[in-house]
Amino acid sequence: MYLIAEKAGPVFADALGDAVRDPQHITATLDTIYDLASVTKPLVTGLLCARHIEAGNIKLDDPISAYLSEFDLPEKRAITMRQLLTHCSGLPAWRPLYLLAENKSDALAAIAGEALETKPGTRVIYSDLGFIVLGFILQRIAGSSLDHLAREELFAPLRLTRTFFNPEKAAQTGIAACESGNAYEREMCERDFPAKRYESWRERTVWGEVHDGNAYFLGGVAGHAGLFSTGDETLKLANQFIPEQSQLLKPETCRLFRENMTEELNEARSFAWQLAATKDSTAGPTLPPDAFGHTGFTGTSCWIDAGAQRVYILLTNRTHARVLPFANINAVRREFHTLATAALQEKRTKK
Repeated sequence: MYLIAEKAGPVFADALGDAVRDPQHITATLDTIYDLASVTKPLVTGLLCARHIEAGNIKLDDPISAYLSEFDLPEKRAITMRQLLTHCSGLPAWRPLYLLAENKSDALAAIAGEALETKPGTRVIYSDLGFIVLGFILQRIAGSSLDHLAREELFAPLRLTRTFFNPEKAAQTGIAACESGNAYEREMCERDFPAKRYESWRERTVWGEVHDGNAYFLGGVAGHAGLFSTGDETLKLANQFIPEQSQLLKPETCRLFRENMTEELNEARSFAWQLAATKDSTAGPTLPPDAFGHTGFTGTSCWIDAGAQRVYILLTNRTHARVLPFANINAVRREFHTLATAALQEKRTKK
């Protein structure tokens, strides 16, 4: 499904194709709930971090060891909150925590024990691990679980009823299905960690439960993945990053999302988002350089042009009923933004 909004309200929206093909057939609708995968990073973790910075509970340039003693280690003391939020902490992109930790309680220590790939602040390495750590920081500060924080600080104030972690079983038929098992991650583990055995691979169609293996291991709730939502409610979250629309943040905080915090590095990154100024970003050629967006592995994406108060949401389940390798839909995302921008301009000229 797609949704294109301007000044808080939907302008164009439609649902195409199927939400589920196996084990049954269910057509996609505008109310279908999708596993947003990594779009969780800005919409939940980034938004919560921004709120806690406003509240004075977090400082952007504080070392993360001030919040997590597990990172009070020689090579990691220099990592800051800003570096985690902009993916330049030096942490690896991904590790299968379900192979490296005995249980979810050991996950943070497992991440802290990983060697850095670069010196903090010197290179953007898009890192699931970094946002998992941010999730732990939020929980440590608040003394509450991440899903509880999200419900109390985000979902309830915005009156979201179809946005959550860990969907109830009764909601399954309204959710788009994902991959059959975890073949993609299993291939990566067998290739990169051949000495490690994992006995809990899912063989069933992943449907109504989080697709990402680390989020699943962490109980369905993590700083990098796990959020489920509809197009309409994703829009309500996205609007919180636009100063004129936000109910949860101050206008001056919203400026952080358009600011290039990694100017001298290999990607243009703002607070929890990628900027369209990044070469080969999925924004496409028609969005301005300070537009910001994020994609999700399952086939989701959200881009925001805050200057024009426009939001572009594309929710697909590209990993469902497909054999490996999955289709790369980045060209589709770019073309979607180009066509959507043209349609908005045409609509405006006809008024």
